[in-house]
Amino acid sequence: MSTPPAPAVGEAGEITVHRCTVTVTRRGGWSWGPDPRGLVRHVVDTLPELLADHFAEQLAGDGPDVEITEPVTVTVRLGGTGAPGRPPVPAEVRFAPVVTAEVPGEAPADVPSFEESFAEAAVRDAPSAAALFGELAERGELDALLALLPGESLQVYALALLGDDDAVAARLLAELARRARQDGPAGSLPGLPAAYATSAQHDEAARPARSPGREHGRQAGDDRTAGTPHPRAAPGAVAARAAEEVRVRSVLPFLLAGPLARIGYLDAIAPALAGAELADQAPLFAAALAYKVLGVTARGWRRDEADRETAAAFAGLEPPVPEERLTAFAHTVRPALPVLDGVLALSVCRGHDPADPLLLTGTDDGLLLADAQGMFPVAWAADPAALLPHWQACGRPPVLVCGGGLPSGSLRELDSAGVPFLTAVRPLRADPVTRLPWRTPLWTGTARRLADPRLATGLPGHAERFADLVTALVTERRAVPLARDGALERSVTLAAALGLATVAWTLWRDRETPDPLSALTRFADLEAIVRFDAGAVRVRVPMGRRHADLLRGRLLADVPDVAWLDGRTLTFSGG
Repeated sequence: MSTPPAPAVGEAGEITVHRCTVTVTRRGGWSWGPDPRGLVRHVVDTLPELLADHFAEQLAGDGPDVEITEPVTVTVRLGGTGAPGRPPVPAEVRFAPVVTAEVPGEAPADVPSFEESFAEAAVRDAPSAAALFGELAERGELDALLALLPGESLQVYALALLGDDDAVAARLLAELARRARQDGPAGSLPGLPAAYATSAQHDEAARPARSPGREHGRQAGDDRTAGTPHPRAAPGAVAARAAEEVRVRSVLPFLLAGPLARIGYLDAIAPALAGAELADQAPLFAAALAYKVLGVTARGWRRDEADRETAAAFAGLEPPVPEERLTAFAHTVRPALPVLDGVLALSVCRGHDPADPLLLTGTDDGLLLADAQGMFPVAWAADPAALLPHWQACGRPPVLVCGGGLPSGSLRELDSAGVPFLTAVRPLRADPVTRLPWRTPLWTGTARRLADPRLATGLPGHAERFADLVTALVTERRAVPLARDGALERSVTLAAALGLATVAWTLWRDRETPDPLSALTRFADLEAIVRFDAGAVRVRVPMGRRHADLLRGRLLADVPDVAWLDGRTLTFSGG
């Protein structure tokens, strides 16, 4: 919303605001609360007081008038609601650094250099893993996330949380103990202090039994990875960008930030990496994410020079981003990725309508699950058992199996788990399927609840769009082509696909079938100017039809506290 010019009165002077834009962002949920307009009014009413308090030094005394020509960015995170009927109270208020100039023009105040701005930003407290897991516990989503994490990740974050949040650490250790007891004789957990392991086992014994369906959430190989020590060899420091302004060939990577911030994914990156002792490597994650929506990697590993420069700008690094650093990062970041994938999956599952089908295809030695309406990705796993918690969280909808390289026995596992599915993929001899009377070969399972045959009408179109998306993001574009481990590749593919799907759904769902590939192709050549300032990274998009569409869809809203930009705000403008 925009407000007219309004003064904020201090003790000995006043602040004149020439133009004010207030953006209220909801994260981690689907409801605005009982009084959405009251929330906006509370933010607007509080703003003058916040400005007066922050600029109290300039308002006091008889000093000269000052002018601030750059936008003043105020980020307010609301806390609890306090007394019943009262509006939320600010839990955190942060002003981005600004430069003031005296009026008339005397010598301006000292402006910090670009390198000094990074040093100042580094002093701020980085988000911790305890904050992320604590917030999930408050929202009642911690158990759902833990069911999605492999043993390796549970061990890493349990150790990281000890001392910071022992209650949440105990829940992670209890989950590890339950799995260890299920997979073998009871005993101390490998790689964990015996006292903590024993305590966790006692805590788990006192907890109520889980439903049988939750047991499918254990990733394949947990018994192997639970005792694997986490590699702590960091890939080395990365150089922050020293250029103040750069032209990039595609603005598309920057457009992913807003959609990912809305679901809480962006806020989870810093604490997830911090829990794995990789907080300073966030720019490498950003570079890998950018490569997923840039040009095709020739011969599977060669990158265009313009793509290398754009990825470096998006990550806030000097170009080019060293491939050996990305490869090493892909190995060390593996335990942190299931946390990010889980945050993404829980968000998509919350918004899924159980009446709509899910899509399943085989790719890259695994299975990719997506929402049929908009092609929002849900999860990527090695086998159907690992996808069952996601299917249950979506409301147990029917599944359209679209083909691809399905792992052997996939249809049999889906049927045994009671998943209603339809597929045009010719089954194997041992698969328990039934052929339907349809104009083309079509099969369904023998589960008690069968999929509606009418869904077969949309199956060919869904399968074609899904196959094209997999080709574009999995086969043609490789984020880390030299890495042996594909976990980072899969993780940034999910994030990029969600960002593209959100852009397409926001802009075109009313006039055409929203498809992530539409966003990829239509914005791939939209250039931009990126300017690096002390408190913000500013992206200037050329004026035109595409800029107007993005602005109308609110896809050019500011994105505060970006992890790989040292907490600076990512802002957009036209010109």
